[in-house]
Amino acid sequence: MKIISYNLNGIRAAVTKGLYDWLRTEAPDIMCIQETKAQPEQIDEVEFRRLGYRCYWFSAKKKGYSGTGIISKTEPRHVEYGMGIAKYDDEGRVLRADYDGYSVISVYHPSGSTGDERQTFKMQWLEDFTAYVQELRKSFPKLIINGDFNICRLWIDINNPQKHEDVSGFLPEERKWFQSFVDLGYVDSFREFCQEEKQYSWWSYRGGAKPKNLGWRIDYNIITDSLRADLKDAFIRPELNFSDHCPIGIEIF
Repeated sequence: MKIISYNLNGIRAAVTKGLYDWLRTEAPDIMCIQETKAQPEQIDEVEFRRLGYRCYWFSAKKKGYSGTGIISKTEPRHVEYGMGIAKYDDEGRVLRADYDGYSVISVYHPSGSTGDERQTFKMQWLEDFTAYVQELRKSFPKLIINGDFNICRLWIDINNPQKHEDVSGFLPEERKWFQSFVDLGYVDSFREFCQEEKQYSWWSYRGGAKPKNLGWRIDYNIITDSLRADLKDAFIRPELNFSDHCPIGIEIF
């Protein structure tokens, strides 16, 4: 089974850039989407359905902002919208699809780059998200968490790490959280297969960052330890340009 995660930075714009053609070729079984920037009624599902996908959307109350989605070739047993905390659910940050024996989460972690207030919000989110998935593991020991974490976990996950140590997304306390999260029994799937540096999933639109490969790896397919033996491959598709992010994915089971 192939699972893709992709921050589209606006699903309607991605469609105009060739999203459907790529989906037809890539053919993931499940794709988790972040930053849809659309209300469900603004998303044309016709082509997704022609490609064999069932569609689920969780939009922010604020129009044109945030939002998550899951498209799946298999109908989930249950879909959960949000994690039961209004200040996060109002931003459409967590969408979950439960299948037989495992659960898939599309998550869009907040950014703290706009100032101290949002950075404080982000740090509280990280604590609350950890509690949420740890509780969920009691019902679903096999979790697949896909999304934009807005944090570079390792020094090799960012260009010029020394330059960014005081920048949101690479702050010591953010990396400390990520390590503590992994230590709870989660696996950064991509690093199971690739330890090379300069493997990124996001590039600023400024300064020709992508041609220069001055990027950040902030998108992840995180799995529970219980799925490590089922993980077959993990990959990044940097050649895609539908967004300032690129798709990441895993082959599992």
